[in-house]
Amino acid sequence: MQAPVSVIVCTHNPRPDYLSRVLLSLRGQTLPTKQWEFLLVDNASRQPLAKAWDISWHLRGRHVREDELGLTSARLRGIQECSGELLVFVDDDNVLAADFLERATAIAARFPGLGVFGAGILQPEFEVQPPVELHSLLKLLALRSEPSALWSNNTKDADSIPWGAGLCVARRVANFYRQLVLDLGIAAVLDRRGQRLYSGGDELFSWAAAGVDLGFGVFPELQITHLISAGRLNKSYLLRFIRDHAFSYRILNYMVRGIQPARIDLFGYGHLLLHAMKNGQFSMRCQWARWRGAEDAAQFISERHLEPLGRDLSGNGKQFETSFACGPASTTPIVEGAVRGTAEVENR
Repeated sequence: MQAPVSVIVCTHNPRPDYLSRVLLSLRGQTLPTKQWEFLLVDNASRQPLAKAWDISWHLRGRHVREDELGLTSARLRGIQECSGELLVFVDDDNVLAADFLERATAIAARFPGLGVFGAGILQPEFEVQPPVELHSLLKLLALRSEPSALWSNNTKDADSIPWGAGLCVARRVANFYRQLVLDLGIAAVLDRRGQRLYSGGDELFSWAAAGVDLGFGVFPELQITHLISAGRLNKSYLLRFIRDHAFSYRILNYMVRGIQPARIDLFGYGHLLLHAMKNGQFSMRCQWARWRGAEDAAQFISERHLEPLGRDLSGNGKQFETSFACGPASTTPIVEGAVRGTAEVENR
């Protein structure tokens, strides 16, 4: 019998202690295992995971090996291999609350107009305490705490876009995303890939939802503890992240929205010096990393003669049905091209 939910853990050379906790949190889910299948996608790890990790505790658990390096490739393989109508992507440093899958299935049933949704609470567990000077940048490490549910079908509404940790995706959207990645032709620069900290794949799922006239959102009853290693809590890592993030997003924005990356000029150098005088050297280095990423993106686009996709993924002019516990189901008219909402969520 086909399981209605597929849980897909994508991992590359995982830390054993972190992956153990991720699997333990899955093993402790309140949703009976007969209602979900489990795929552990080994993304080109040096030591094949199938030999080292026993997942026989799950009757529907299986190992999948994907040798094309990159989180995007691993996710595509998971989509191809799984059978569920609701796909739940879990990173190898995500400890899910015990009721995560149970609540996710309830949300999917209650809000069929949402094609993608995710955790509103992503709390950190730091291996070491982060330096004070990095506190303002910790939000870059996929941390959030939303007091109420947020939903939208406007792809410019960043607050409502769920992140990859515990990302829940309807089968219809997953299939469209898979084709969209192929059409864009930039899979190699979406999401993490080896030591490169590329980004954008999480958002592309929400854009895919809007592309098939569905919405996306985040819910605070979906809760995850994000394990953050010491290696991610230093200036060097965050500067790499900022540059690679800017690089990926500028390319993705060009391919989907036709927005050319801005290139640095003499005015930009002057602005950078003023920024350093006002905000300090490290803040200036962060700004410089963003500009370098944008410059790299412009060069990448030019060298490969890339052309925008020419497909509307904005959600403009669309409608989708949604209902929350605070009110009856409704078809909300689009205001200025999109719809957005919030709702208080009752937590058990």
